[in-house]
Amino acid sequence: MTIPDAIKHAKEGMHKAIENTKKEFSAIRSGKASPHLLDVVRVEAYGAHVPINQVGMVSAPEPRLLTVQPFDKNLAIPIEKAIRDANMGLNPATQGNLIRIPIPPLSEERRKEFVKVIHKLAEEGRIAVRHARTDALHKIKKVEHVSEDDKTRAEKEIQKITDEHIKQIDTLIHAKEAEIMEV
Repeated sequence: MTIPDAIKHAKEGMHKAIENTKKEFSAIRSGKASPHLLDVVRVEAYGAHVPINQVGMVSAPEPRLLTVQPFDKNLAIPIEKAIRDANMGLNPATQGNLIRIPIPPLSEERRKEFVKVIHKLAEEGRIAVRHARTDALHKIKKVEHVSEDDKTRAEKEIQKITDEHIKQIDTLIHAKEAEIMEV
């Protein structure tokens, strides 16, 4: 392992943490319809629990409405049941081949709960970034035949990269919080 390898590995780990945080945020309701809102829903189909996007096409034709077009007509009822059972406060209704899911407006109390959830998810993202930093620092310390000055420079670079990724998570929090609190 060389110092550039350790830095590259840290960047990749931190980037994955940011992407995971974005994915987690996209699954949180903000009052607006987003097809990603249903990413967490698993449907029992063909003897297994599969993501909803594998059994139907999810779209948001209006700001307060999601629709699911099942690929197989026989899956409409299991999809509807899975959405109800996901405990997201959504009430789907099947109309022919289409499942319509109206997105109810969020109460002030519910908005505040969602803000707490995104702060918790963001902290998990920060922790993942810090783990990547710690891992990289351990690898740098183990590198042989390199001067202490080079190791110190690499440690400072890792810290700078860590700070940038933490700032990205903070930016994501503020954007999602504003989206949730928007009435």
